[in-house]
Amino acid sequence: MSTAGAGFPLPLAAFLVYYVIERSAELVISARHSRAMLARGGRESGQAHFPWLVVLHTLFPLAIVAEVLWLHARPGPLAPAWCAAWLGAQLLRGASMLALGGRWNTRVIVVPGEAPIRRGPYRWLRHPNYLAVVTELLSAPLMLGAWRTAIVFSLANAPALWVRIRCEERALAEAAPRNA
Repeated sequence: MSTAGAGFPLPLAAFLVYYVIERSAELVISARHSRAMLARGGRESGQAHFPWLVVLHTLFPLAIVAEVLWLHARPGPLAPAWCAAWLGAQLLRGASMLALGGRWNTRVIVVPGEAPIRRGPYRWLRHPNYLAVVTELLSAPLMLGAWRTAIVFSLANAPALWVRIRCEERALAEAAPRNA
């Protein structure tokens, strides 16, 4: 495996650069959208579970780095397939963000009376962004050979996502337009 510097694998470096840039951009977009939604009368739900999601997604890339550097994880023969799955997750996340437009953010904020989005991947899936997260938490470590991280974070994400989806469904139901 090629390296970037003193023993730092190039695929890991490339992943980390992308991850930091992408997540930083998401946080900026999320903050802007959150402020706008709250200004329109949006209500936030799920504040109690949100810190756990932050911890999970902060530790995730650190765990990959630790497994690659200290446990010498290396990509295996299925790495190209895992890379393709990871790229698919990035595309699905992007499509989800585009479909939600100004409603996309990292929190659960809904504006009462606004109908749920039914365009883009939301035509076929109720929570496509969460499918992207599940796919990413599995495929990103596996494309780098970090199978322990894939297992631990996929298992940790399952109950977190269960809580998150239930919270989001309640918030959407409470905010739904009442003209039916």
